Amino acid sequence: MNIQAVRGMPDVLPADAARWGYVEHQVRRLFASYGLVQIRTPIVEDTGLFARSIGDVTDIVEKEMYSFEDRSGESLTLRPELTAGVVRAAIEHGLLHNQTQRLWYQGPAFRYERPQKGRYRQFHQIGVECFGIADAMMDAELIELTDRLWRVLGIRDAVTLQLNSIGSLEARHRYREALVTFLEHHRDGLDVDSQARIQRNPMRVLDSKDPSTQQILVDAPSILDALTDEDRSHFDRLCKALNDAGVPFVINDRLVRGLDYYGRTVFEWTTDQLGAQGTVCGGGRYDGLVAHLGGRSTPGVGFAIGVERLVLLMETLDVFPDELVRDCDVYLMMQSADAEPALRRLAASIRETAPDVRVLTHIGDGSLKSQLKKADKSGALVGLIIGQEELLHDQVQLKPLRGGESQTVSHADAIAYCQQLRKASWII
Repeated sequence: MNIQAVRGMPDVLPADAARWGYVEHQVRRLFASYGLVQIRTPIVEDTGLFARSIGDVTDIVEKEMYSFEDRSGESLTLRPELTAGVVRAAIEHGLLHNQTQRLWYQGPAFRYERPQKGRYRQFHQIGVECFGIADAMMDAELIELTDRLWRVLGIRDAVTLQLNSIGSLEARHRYREALVTFLEHHRDGLDVDSQARIQRNPMRVLDSKDPSTQQILVDAPSILDALTDEDRSHFDRLCKALNDAGVPFVINDRLVRGLDYYGRTVFEWTTDQLGAQGTVCGGGRYDGLVAHLGGRSTPGVGFAIGVERLVLLMETLDVFPDELVRDCDVYLMMQSADAEPALRRLAASIRETAPDVRVLTHIGDGSLKSQLKKADKSGALVGLIIGQEELLHDQVQLKPLRGGESQTVSHADAIAYCQQLRKASWII
């Protein structure tokens, strides 16, 4: 029997990898323009990190984590999300002492869930975490950043910003009492999971996907009514900043996010183009998380983008550049074995002087006709051919493969032609 990929952990094949690379390049360029710097954390962390940060009565900790004991008996976990690891690293390495940090990351995360389109057991996230700034303008800037990213990627019209404030700890305690009273009154109509959460984590009931539960929640008390004056001021300042920036949003007072560390601002970018898996990006403020994990009290705010869902949405909307289907830009061919050394030197010169250009050289035997077929199949824009005549005069035949007249030019002119092919390329 052939060994296959683990269920829910799919391969990213070359055509898809090109799309991922395009997204990642646009992200890197945009993040750099906002002064963000990258951090990379390990995929395995101490299990206690996630129980303390995410919350030990969340679905992630109770049902979805990949945890195991290593040979020394320590309990380790494949990270189910990346924020906790970034906070742990920032504390451990002193990144938060009397300074602000604006960090971004990308990488895989792991949750044991039922695999379906847009939801996998190994999935990938790109995210941002900013520390040391409590002002609502930091929240607004991150949301504006995501808005700009959707515009760059061509999906802005397909996503909607859902916004809420879940307030401070004081507000959530006050709201919890009102919510528990309401839920207990409607207990029999709730789904089984929601009934179990009423006393343990009632706000998670608001996140239920059960239709009958959602119908009951229409009449549930609103957390916005429980906000303190400071919470309300923070939320109003955020809303005004987004209005001033021209970023439309919908206030959704049932939005709570699925992780315990959030407080005040929470938001999601959602789409109706992907069926049930409609959240492309989510985030919010977590001012108490750093202290909760052992650091000095430090405000924080961030977001995470689901790469698989983002790529799927872009495929659905057909917004990827056509050039992604090409394996190369320039295909080098020869009409005799004598031309091979010159062909190799020409390829090396193009790669050295035009590193953004993708170059393939023909290897092995084959008529010029068969070589041209391979060049066409590769998607190359131009073919460079060296035969006996070109070899004798130190020239090359330049043949446009997508329309245009062939011409015989010097090696220097061929190299200059190639340098113009991808000046505006997204490829790193």
